[in-house]
Amino acid sequence: MKTTLVLASCILLSFCSFAAAEKPVVLFNGKDLTGWTGAEYAVKSGVLIAGGKVLRTEKQYSNYVFEFDFLLPSGGNNGLGIHYPGEGRPSGAGMELQILDNSHPKYGKLKDSQYHGSLYKLQAAQRGALKPVGEWNHQKVTVDGANVVVELNGKTILDANLEELAKTNPRHKGVKRRKGHICFCGHGSAVQFRKITILELPEQK
Repeated sequence: MKTTLVLASCILLSFCSFAAAEKPVVLFNGKDLTGWTGAEYAVKSGVLIAGGKVLRTEKQYSNYVFEFDFLLPSGGNNGLGIHYPGEGRPSGAGMELQILDNSHPKYGKLKDSQYHGSLYKLQAAQRGALKPVGEWNHQKVTVDGANVVVELNGKTILDANLEELAKTNPRHKGVKRRKGHICFCGHGSAVQFRKITILELPEQK
């Protein structure tokens, strides 16, 4: 009986530890920039408001699920940098997933890979899932080894393979990286962010 109880306790403890590990971590506390560095973005009423520079996580990440809400002003432009080394342009030193008001006339003649959700100048995302300007959107970004998947408001808009993109873009340094900071690429627009979380995934073997 004692052995059975010990075994059951071990199984329960392992299950609880696994469940805890599966719980996303909050990356923005709604009060200040704890855990972030590089720029002074504003924090107001639980919302992060972008400035004109790069705000990056203090920690580096490799495999993860990153989720956040964002609200675009008219003509809004930002970006989510992944595998950013901490210096240089996020879109080249790392990779940048566009955060953009696709509907604004001034962006009418961009390349397909420059619209929202796209890996900037690497692979275009599908359009049509963005909510109207002034409404909150939810985005989920999964980075797992060479795979990058972007879901916008429940719809998959990008499914990229970095190994394949590296072959077709041999001069792009960032596409070869598999670890780095996550950052918001300030382009002078007051894009707003909230409910920022990350769930780290096991390293691929």
